[in-house]
Parts: sequence; structure tokens; C-alpha cells
Amino acid sequence: PILLGNTVSHRSFSGRLRNTHRKEQIRTHRFRRFDKKGCFHRFQHSLHGTCFSDFSTWVQEVVDFEKLNDYAAAFQGHDVGYCCLGTTKAKAGADGFIRVDHDYVLKSAELAKAGGCSHFNLESSKGADKTSGFLYLKVKGQVEADIEPLGFERYSIYRPAVLMVDRQESQPAEWFARKVLGPFSSMFPTAMFIPIQSVTRAMVANTLIPAGEKVEILENKAIYDLGKAPEK
Repeated sequence: PILLGNTVSHRSFSGRLRNTHRKEQIRTHRFRRFDKKGCFHRFQHSLHGTCFSDFSTWVQEVVDFEKLNDYAAAFQGHDVGYCCLGTTKAKAGADGFIRVDHDYVLKSAELAKAGGCSHFNLESSKGADKTSGFLYLKVKGQVEADIEPLGFERYSIYRPAVLMVDRQESQPAEWFARKVLGPFSSMFPTAMFIPIQSVTRAMVANTLIPAGEKVEILENKAIYDLGKAPEK
């Protein structure tokens, strides 16, 4: 297998995808081939009594994203990296949003590359475009573009639509999609939204697929199709 015996790391996950993604990795038996799996957080997360507590290969690193260079050693020795870090303008303000969704993400990618990561996976957004007049889409597109020159052997960009997920701090679009548009999701599953489980399954599944293009962009429908594919 292409990833047999390698290591994998979650690079600075946001809360909405972190737990779902780790559950999907553990559930997927093929992912258990990795020797060590690391998670980077701002706070320590207890794994006691969870599905993660039986997996001694999970290593958590609590980092200060304002001083990521101080944690360069923690980014060493991971072959595959995932970054789903993000906030909102409403929560952090325009400057804070740019700092988190661009600066933190780019610095994580730089440290990952310096640490030997060969496959970097980035959760972006549907409509990401560095020339967009909308701040959210512009920042997402700009960080996509700024990571590419780092020269990862494989760079996978995921552009999901509105995430269908229950959480306390929902964005207005997420709340609207879940409450109002949710009933129509079975008829138009890739039109405007996507279940969060589909995104995490797609990211895990894509990691285990031999690379095609060096830089690949998976739009919402491709994510959905890959996320629903049965394991082989």
C-alpha cells in the first residue's frame, strides 16, 4: 500500500471538523496502517472515554498559533497533513479572520513542508477565488494560491459547500441550510450543502488514492461522491 508505515498529522483543525475527521480515520481500517497520528490544538482535548482512547498512536500537541515557529519540532516527521483551521468574520472581525484563515493556515503549511510533509490537504470553500469581492472567498482563494508554491509533492484542495452539521456556534448560512434546506438535501445532495461526514470521509479516502495531478481541487460534487464511496 502506498501509505503503509507512514505517519499522518492533523494540521490545525477547527472544532467542527476535528472530531468528525478523527472518528472517520479510526473507523476506516485502512487508516490504521499509519504509525503515528498527531493533532494540533489550541487546547488539550480529553480522549478518555471516547473512541480515541484505545488508540495509543494518537498524539496531541497544544500550540500557540501566534508563535508557531516555536513548535517547529512538532511538525517534523509527518508525511500527510490536513488543515481545516478557520473562523468567521463575525466571530473574529475582518483582521482576525484573515489572520486565522490565511496567516495561520499558511504558516502551518510552511512548517509542515519544512518538517517533511509530502501530501498537504486543505479544507477551503466552494467559490474560493483570490479575486473575489467577498472577503471570505477572497481569503480562501488567496491561501490556496499561497500554499501552492511551497512545492508539496501532492496538494489536495477541498471546496465543500455549506457544511451540514449541528454545533453550538453555527454560521448563519449553516443554520439556514440545516433548518430550511435540509429536507431537500436528499433530492439535491450537492447543490448548496454537504454533510460534514461526507467531507471527512472524502479527505480520508483521497489520502489513500494514488496521486493523479500534483495539485488537485475537489469541488463539492467530487467531495460528495468520494465521501459516499464504499470501502474496498
